[in-house]
Amino acid sequence: MTIDVADRASLQEAVRDLLRSRCTEQDVRQVLAGDDGFDRDLWCRLAGQGVTGIVIAAEYGGVGLGAAELEAVAEETGAALLPSPFISSAVLTAALIQTAGTREDHQRLLPGLADGTAIGTVAVTGRAGTWTAEGVDVRADTHGRLTGSAHYVTDGQVADILLVAAQAPGGIGVYEVGTDATGVQRVAATVFDPSVRLSIVTFADTPARRLGTADWDAVQQALNLATIALAGEQCGGTRRIFEITIEYLKTRIQFGRPIGSFQALKHMAADLLLQVESSTSAAQNAASRWDDDPNTAAGAIALAGFACAEAYRDTTAAAIQMHGGIGFTWEHPAHLYLRRARTGLQLFGGPRLHRERYLQSKGA
Repeated sequence: MTIDVADRASLQEAVRDLLRSRCTEQDVRQVLAGDDGFDRDLWCRLAGQGVTGIVIAAEYGGVGLGAAELEAVAEETGAALLPSPFISSAVLTAALIQTAGTREDHQRLLPGLADGTAIGTVAVTGRAGTWTAEGVDVRADTHGRLTGSAHYVTDGQVADILLVAAQAPGGIGVYEVGTDATGVQRVAATVFDPSVRLSIVTFADTPARRLGTADWDAVQQALNLATIALAGEQCGGTRRIFEITIEYLKTRIQFGRPIGSFQALKHMAADLLLQVESSTSAAQNAASRWDDDPNTAAGAIALAGFACAEAYRDTTAAAIQMHGGIGFTWEHPAHLYLRRARTGLQLFGGPRLHRERYLQSKGA
């Protein structure tokens, strides 16, 4: 379900207001030093706004909105550098359950995700991090017991619901595994950006329950929606660090004048504005195409997948340079955005894979 532009703007504004009051730079830094990697009270407040159930059907406690609303909310979470399992739980896990699961699975798993009382994640890719069917390293035998490891599992340490893509007899299957099941081991990975927690999850003859008869197509559909959300976060972060940089250029005085009046910096700022607007257009177009027909949106999603990631990377790197010496200190927020941008380059396929898929969608 999609809503009109005014209602979408109201939803986005409500999320923005909450995050401006409860997810300041100081709040983010405090969360980074904690064990969970997110603020559970803020997560509950987001649940009250419908964010945790944004793509979950209303009959299971969600609000059942479309990708356009998801992308709009993601712009705000990205701008605020929200550390949370938003994409892991509210998008990737929720979408996969709705695509792969039976009605009983929906009734059992989705309400907890929708109201934020349960956190979900999906173990998809192996050590190589290809985010493709060929890159799945976990294997399932005919009895549904899992062996192997999954890497780059987002929010794996705090997840209550763990879904696993595994090489099964006949192809990829999706399995539900109890987080305390025999043979499951979750190890926190060393990360460049502590606001995005990653885990390595290993399985040793672990009992699991297969969700429906879903194959890799179901996993890819969920990854596509997660890519839209990630692109929204990336363009939101790109816009925010651009705004921070422009404000600095207006107020930093050198040689008796604002440094923003220097021609070289004017040209850099103009180039960054183009990155901001282009990435926003790409993310919003991908969401719109998904809402029109998910089966024909692959090219638009792939374009957003690489365009938004690279715009974020380039803008954060330039922002640090334009801030001069202060920009190179950990105390400046530019580094928080840079780390989030670099981490996003590796999630859900990365620019190289998305470029290949975009070319394939164009018949190249």
